Amino acid sequence: MEKRYRLRKNLEFEKVYISKNNYWNRNLVLYKRKNNLEYSRIGISVSKKIGNAVIRNKVKRRIREISRLHLHRIKDGYDLIFIPKKNVVDISYEELESAFIHILKISNMLEI
Repeated sequence: MEKRYRLRKNLEFEKVYISKNNYWNRNLVLYKRKNNLEYSRIGISVSKKIGNAVIRNKVKRRIREISRLHLHRIKDGYDLIFIPKKNVVDISYEELESAFIHILKISNMLEI
């Protein structure tokens, strides 16, 4: 995913968290906020509760790849932060992708 589509700075993450506009399902939590840009940006935050560094990086790589594949379907002009829950370690890639799409649907972020 290109750098312009990523949230990287702590201040950017804090702005999204402060908006308190969040959605969740069994595997993911999503925070969203309007960013007044022509494209959406995505951030991923994985807690140490998930596991060691190897496991956390595996989860981040999976979510990053899923978001790259579905970026064209996400509405423009939003900052999104995905936070995986602890059980995401035990699910397959396909289940994680399904959870990703589901959370985008319930947050009304998917363009049809």
